[in-house]
Amino acid sequence: MEAAGGGEGPGCGCKGIRSCLLCEGPAQAAPPPQGEDNFTYCPATGLAKGNEHSEFAGWAFPFPGVFLAEEFVSEDEESEIVELMDQDDWKPSQSGRKKQDYGPKVNFKKQRLKAGSFTGLPSFSKKIVAQMKACSVLGGFLPVEQCNLDYMPERGSAIDPHFDDWWLWGERLVSLNLLSKTVLSMSCDSEDSIELFPTFSKENGELSPPGSFTQTSACKNSGEEGIDCISSPRLVPSKEVTVAIHLPRRSLVVLYGDARYTWKHAIYRKHIEHRRICVTFRELSAEFSAGGRHEELGKELLEIALSFQGRPV
Repeated sequence: MEAAGGGEGPGCGCKGIRSCLLCEGPAQAAPPPQGEDNFTYCPATGLAKGNEHSEFAGWAFPFPGVFLAEEFVSEDEESEIVELMDQDDWKPSQSGRKKQDYGPKVNFKKQRLKAGSFTGLPSFSKKIVAQMKACSVLGGFLPVEQCNLDYMPERGSAIDPHFDDWWLWGERLVSLNLLSKTVLSMSCDSEDSIELFPTFSKENGELSPPGSFTQTSACKNSGEEGIDCISSPRLVPSKEVTVAIHLPRRSLVVLYGDARYTWKHAIYRKHIEHRRICVTFRELSAEFSAGGRHEELGKELLEIALSFQGRPV
């Protein structure tokens, strides 16, 4: 199937059903479906809370597998990183994005892998990777690949709901969000149900429900909170639930566990208001790590990656 509007346009990398504002043209009656998030993730409680004007207002559920660090880099560091990126070419990618890849040559369909022209992660990433060691969820994290994605509202940049590969890439996906805020939209195709808990508080009408990771509400940060529910839990189909993870400018987000393997992630057009750069780091899966079937190849790739002498492939 051709991209809407006739396929690739000037500077467009869209293929198949993917499209952007560069290739859609006047024939496109409406933008691709963008979804409506009905829950919002609260980082300090680890809860997804029902949005005020949704049918799930007043309900919440634990949403494990997300780590968010705000102001992971300074304004000066951000400016330097982007300036260095812009010295290299950005290649057109799908759905209005542009990209720079630092990683091995991979055929995911045939599960084939080789170093190819990979010369390592870029020099400016050495400091970023070193700073990751301060994050508790990133113990032992050794990035073997880096992908820089450039989003612009003028191109209709977005990325559809998807899982990252798990044959080659390991559990933790690490992304640095630069230049503007955005929203990571999480959705689930599972036939399972999610158990929601009602929320309330003596002071502000909110509560961290049973099973939450902390007794303190991080979103309001006020009032004494109890643990009694005012009604029974509610079961809803997973497919009806979408969770917004708000990513501030210069924040670092890590997806792992359920957020990596059960929930798809996406960035919709409506959440790209200004130029945004996403820097994603990936580690090797168990198959390419110590004791794995392709341990030696994994060692070779890590040695190249962590030389920090790379240019985009």
